[in-house]
Amino acid sequence: MDPVISVITLGVSDLERAVRFYRDGLGLPTEGIVGREFEHGAVAFFDLAGGLRLALFGREDLALDAGLPVAKPSPAGFSLGHNVRSCADVDAVMRRAAGAGARIVKPAADTFWGGYAGYFQDPDGHLWEVVWNPHWTPPA
Repeated sequence: MDPVISVITLGVSDLERAVRFYRDGLGLPTEGIVGREFEHGAVAFFDLAGGLRLALFGREDLALDAGLPVAKPSPAGFSLGHNVRSCADVDAVMRRAAGAGARIVKPAADTFWGGYAGYFQDPDGHLWEVVWNPHWTPPA
């Protein structure tokens, strides 16, 4: 398997609400919800850096597609990391997320390893870490 991930799909309880959070609240680009003409096919894609896409798919539809029962999500099961170029950028993203309706789980602060980071949860409880790492600055 080549080490390439092209899509990260999040199961959400309310697709319209999730699209508003990511599009209107966080400002991620999207063409909106597509696939409504298919039963259990409605999905929204957001273009991220490096060709990566974030997909939002109804939680029940995702479970059906994967052949799994719908289960209660665990916010500590994984996190999505958003690396930024400065501590001020961490603070700005955290403010924007809070303004969009995110729950701030851990306010931004200095980390034990020399960086600066904070955590928020989207309206479905998905955990995001916003981080400035002095040893790993994303490209401009």
